[in-house]
Amino acid sequence: MIYLAWVVFGFTFFQLCIAGLNYFFREKIPISTNRISDEKISVLIPARNEEQHIGNLLNDLSGEDDNILEIIVFDDLSSDHTVEIVNQFIGTNEKIRLIRSTHLPAGWLGKNFACYSLANAASGNYFLFLDADVRLEKEIVVSLVKFFQQKSLHLLSIFPTQLMMTKGEKMTVPNMNYILLTLLLLPLVRKLSFPSISAANGQFMLFDADTYKKFQPHEKFKDKRVEDIEIARFYKKLKLKIACLTGIKQVRCRMYENFAEAVNGFSKNVIHFFGNSFLIAVLFWIVTTFGWLAVWLAFGLPTLAVYLLAVVCIRIFFSLASNQSILDNLIFFIPQQFSLGIFIYQALINRSKNQYLWKGRKV
Repeated sequence: MIYLAWVVFGFTFFQLCIAGLNYFFREKIPISTNRISDEKISVLIPARNEEQHIGNLLNDLSGEDDNILEIIVFDDLSSDHTVEIVNQFIGTNEKIRLIRSTHLPAGWLGKNFACYSLANAASGNYFLFLDADVRLEKEIVVSLVKFFQQKSLHLLSIFPTQLMMTKGEKMTVPNMNYILLTLLLLPLVRKLSFPSISAANGQFMLFDADTYKKFQPHEKFKDKRVEDIEIARFYKKLKLKIACLTGIKQVRCRMYENFAEAVNGFSKNVIHFFGNSFLIAVLFWIVTTFGWLAVWLAFGLPTLAVYLLAVVCIRIFFSLASNQSILDNLIFFIPQQFSLGIFIYQALINRSKNQYLWKGRKV
């Protein structure tokens, strides 16, 4: 039991160090009101049944400056009013275009084909892929392109600040950043070339257009459910420079609106946070959920108090680095841990059945 307790203690303090460093060394984006000379940005939005979100994003983008060359929406066989809403914006903004899918080719997943088709239709110097539920504040796109240029990047990905309204969201959504920011030191994604030190989020991915056209990453990973991480690792293998940021308050997203949606969504990709290993995922969950018990039995209450203080500090640091509520992530600590277990269990069920449904389509 003592050896197990030391392992738990060591891993917890490793998490504490990573979370603290991610907070203290996080990248800050200065907001710029100056346009970028001779640079044009293609904003590319894959959309399937996004009637609740697409209008908000298009409205946000309508306030951006002349550096946005075009805003192209790919309708992926929506059965709601997505197309009608986009057409309303087309009538007032000549930069907006709509591509409508007629079918999904064999061997492709829907979003990957949408992104591939959008890139083929785009003509900007930069390709910015956005999920339809992302929200943007004025000037943030140009400011991020300037950061992209200053750091000589080929790919920049953002984990948006998550908007969480319900208890179900607060019990589930923070797990994504908790895993990311306690296991991976994000500044190293940009500074080191190892493919294993990679992270990306398909909600916001900014590419240099020439590099994208050369390697066609969405086509290369056309059948991958978690194409964003695959693309990040692929770019690293090619010695291309990437960066991944969190806590940018001007880039926001409400991923899910209730507990059931979150379980369905996160079960698709949670295992990829652990190198696609169910064993590592389960061990992570056991240690972070029940590790306190080993510490208590081996060392007693005083040492347990130190351990619990470290756990609290971890949640404070990852909340600050994510621009999330510290209080919520402390209050919902136990529900979040058990939700993570449910994600992992559901991912195992999905894999055993070789099926996963997203927006009415098997992927």
